Amino acid sequence: MSVTYQDSNARMSQVAVHNGTVYLAGQVPTDASADMRGQTEQVLARIDQLLAQAGTSKEHLLSAQIWVTSMAEFDHMNAAWDAWVVPGRPPVRAAVEAKLAKPEWKVEIMVIAALPEA
Repeated sequence: MSVTYQDSNARMSQVAVHNGTVYLAGQVPTDASADMRGQTEQVLARIDQLLAQAGTSKEHLLSAQIWVTSMAEFDHMNAAWDAWVVPGRPPVRAAVEAKLAKPEWKVEIMVIAALPEA
């Protein structure tokens, strides 16, 4: 049984792959000056990059966990999400309001995806 890790440092990896499943760490925005939709779009773009690096894509999403700092902005996050997610292939999902590690971050998203069958 092998596990591969990508984009790792002493604390964590951004990607772990095991038994045909790709696990991403929670992804946060790079430009925290953006509004909720802009921050969400940044996070989703990073997820696209990491999934591609691991050999899969959002077409193979299994689950998503989403943390937002304010449910008052939940619709703005969902607007970006709905524009991004593959129609007819939405993953199972949970979204909660939470305080994030940096106060300027508005959203964090963590996903799990399957590797496509060879």
